Order: sequence, then structure tokens, then C-alpha cells
Amino acid sequence: MIISQFNRNITRAALLFLVTLVSGISLASADDIAAGKKVAFDRKKGNCLACHMIADGALPGNIGPPLIAMKARYPDKADLRAQIWDPTAANPNTMMPPFGKHRILTEKEVDLITEFIYTL
Repeated sequence: MIISQFNRNITRAALLFLVTLVSGISLASADDIAAGKKVAFDRKKGNCLACHMIADGALPGNIGPPLIAMKARYPDKADLRAQIWDPTAANPNTMMPPFGKHRILTEKEVDLITEFIYTL
């Protein structure tokens, strides 16, 4: 009985891993995504709404593009994180601040925002 239950749990975990690997589904927890949204919407932290339209965001700006279809725009989540960390690397003339490079946000906050934005 114990071995049978163990085998079922291993099989479920392996299946989840394979589905995630093949489909590109994020392993981020709902808590991480919610925390990322909180930082992104915080006017004293990420302040993404100052420039971007984001679903559920109040008083969005229109300087930057709407944050929609992010998985299509950034199939590799690492590229999205790099954009948030230092957008000047891809476009030296961008108006977007280099949140990580200039220590506006911590590594963890950049990771959380990346997880949230990637769900849009």
C-alpha cells in the first residue's frame, strides 16, 4: 500500500514536471504571482501602472505598451526578466528605468514582477 501510494505520487510529480517542461507553464506559486502584482502596482516600488496598461490596474499610463500577451512577446521568461532588470541593454534610449541595475527593486522583487507580468 505504501509503495503503491509512493509510486502514484512520483508518477504525478513526473507528469506535472513533463507537462510544465513541454507547455512552458510557470512553476511560480499563486503567492509569488500575487506578490509580484502587489509590487508591480505599488506606486512607490515597481509603479508599472505609471506607464503601462495592465488588467485590473487603476489609472494606467500610456507611455509604454500595454502588458498583454507577454508569453507571446517573451517566449523565454529570462528575456522578460532582463527587460525589467535593465531595459537600456536592448534600447539605450528607453524611458523605462533599469529597475535592477539601479537597485530600484531587489533581485527578489524583479523575480516576483517577472512572474506576475509573464501571466498577462
